[in-house]
Amino acid sequence: MSSVDTQLEELKAEIKAELPADISVTDVTYEGPELVIYTRDPKRFARNGDLIRDLAGKLRKRITVRPDPVALSPPERARDRVIDVLPEEAGVTDLDFHEDTGEVVIQADKPGMVIGRNGATLREITREVGWTPQVVRTPPIESSTVSNVRNFLRQEREDRRQILERVGRQIHREELANEQWVRITMLGSCREVGRSSFILSTAETRILVDCGEKLGSGESPYMQIPEALGAGANSFDAIVLTHAHLDHSALVPLLYKHGYDGPIYTTEPTRDLMGLLQLDHLDVETKAGRTPPYDPEMVREAIKHTIPIEYGDVTDIAPDVKLTLHNAGHVLGSAIAHFHIGDGLYNVAFSGDIHYGETRLFDGAVNDFPRVETLVLESTYGGRNDYQTDQEDSERKLIEAINETHDRGGTVLVPTAAVGRAQELMLVLEEAMRAGKIPRMPVHLDGMIWEATAVHTTYPEYLRSDLNDRIFGEEDNPFLAGAFNHVDGGDEERRDVADGDPAIVLSPSGMVTGGPILSWLRHVGPDPDSRLVFVDYQAQGTLGRRLQNGLTEVPIDDGVGRSETVQLEADVDTFDGFSGHADRQGLENFVKTMNPRPEKILCVDGDERAVQDLSSGLYHDYHLRTFTPKNLETFRFR
Repeated sequence: MSSVDTQLEELKAEIKAELPADISVTDVTYEGPELVIYTRDPKRFARNGDLIRDLAGKLRKRITVRPDPVALSPPERARDRVIDVLPEEAGVTDLDFHEDTGEVVIQADKPGMVIGRNGATLREITREVGWTPQVVRTPPIESSTVSNVRNFLRQEREDRRQILERVGRQIHREELANEQWVRITMLGSCREVGRSSFILSTAETRILVDCGEKLGSGESPYMQIPEALGAGANSFDAIVLTHAHLDHSALVPLLYKHGYDGPIYTTEPTRDLMGLLQLDHLDVETKAGRTPPYDPEMVREAIKHTIPIEYGDVTDIAPDVKLTLHNAGHVLGSAIAHFHIGDGLYNVAFSGDIHYGETRLFDGAVNDFPRVETLVLESTYGGRNDYQTDQEDSERKLIEAINETHDRGGTVLVPTAAVGRAQELMLVLEEAMRAGKIPRMPVHLDGMIWEATAVHTTYPEYLRSDLNDRIFGEEDNPFLAGAFNHVDGGDEERRDVADGDPAIVLSPSGMVTGGPILSWLRHVGPDPDSRLVFVDYQAQGTLGRRLQNGLTEVPIDDGVGRSETVQLEADVDTFDGFSGHADRQGLENFVKTMNPRPEKILCVDGDERAVQDLSSGLYHDYHLRTFTPKNLETFRFR
């Protein structure tokens, strides 16, 4: 018998000893980081809401209780009874019974009413029918991405269950190493912006944190070195993804192409956005005449292997590593990844991309942790002069620019990332029109922006609470304002918009590296009455950066045989207060108020000037040990 089997037998015996004699335990197994208890008496479990919480506290495990199949009411009978139990105001839109796990997934407009006070309604459902209820929110804007992901996982649930059981056994295996140490190897984003990727290693475990591409260059992380894929893709125990932007996630599916078969840990919205952005990335690469690095099947493999984690949940991901994700304030589902290694041996936090102050979409990044010895800190705006105007000032300037352009009959064209900045701008524009600060006019949303917005409304709990309330108000969802128009007619529709009445256009990509923004530049760029407005960071070498710096002869290649040079006559403005990144002051404030203050800081994900300036400033002002790593360097901490 393996050590894991022995461990499960001991846990089963301990659980039986803790439970009342009239509650049976038919099986105990691991599924990913969770301990799953099967019982023929789910109704008795449900009568005592404290049983599971007390067990979890005693065993120090995340616990899920599932009914043994013999305890389940037939789905057709259970469906009617569940509907009877739930209040009509909950707005139930679907019930899906999973007989292999004994779960009933309830989709509803108001999940809180399905859950009930302290879970009372969920327990009542189990008491009535035996099934274990899971609750998901009905998106107020239908999202094909969310629907496709949920349907795919439903179809693959048997494979997924096998994956989770395998992962669970790997997490809870016996530790084999005789020594203890912690290392970080830099695979990308050091003294550069993009291709974020790091290996966190212990004597027992190897974890890949992010695996992105350098936008506009096609450069990938240094995965060929022995510490990375040179050791075999399956040498990794886990992947942790901080957020879905392609400079952090683009090449994650490539690992499955090379034989990786392990888990990805991230938040649920990041999982969905990851698939959306990666599939779009493949489409853009194909249209540009380049060979995509992987096929869509690998994207589906990545989704199938993803284990979602909520903010604040401490989760075992290896025998010697616990992971906790915290809000990073950058984009939907973005996270600071905190690793607790060993039995108090060492703690490392990877910031990913952070925004420390509040925005219209998100609360600011969390910087309160039990322990952190080393912080790996993004430095995109770490330069000594990288002080952005605040968002209120940028909003005022944007409104002035819109009014001026409207009065002369032009179009305001805003290149923007589909995820994050686009939704922030939608909120600004909706409020400005509602308050009469700008005239009512169409706001055209191109590319993935509408779909990404639909994903945002699926996960309002990751947004600011006041925005959450508005999204589910009767008539106040700001993303459903009448001004917003989803562009889906292609180049001809874009030309008609550019030739028509004054309008605002939001279009990917934010750095003008591809996508529909190139078509918009062809139609809007030559118009001196129009205006090109940058609100996103423009990386060195991108067309967006060159346009910011005064380029007027714009090369346009749409990837289907049409190449031309467009003379840019439109005005060009930059309003940087909308950035999803903390500026120099925000980065300093994040570190200054961090609890506890880290012993060491590795400044990454910024150009050489930015990381050197931030590192020097943190050293001199806060007396911290700071480093500016180079790609391929390895740091040992214990």
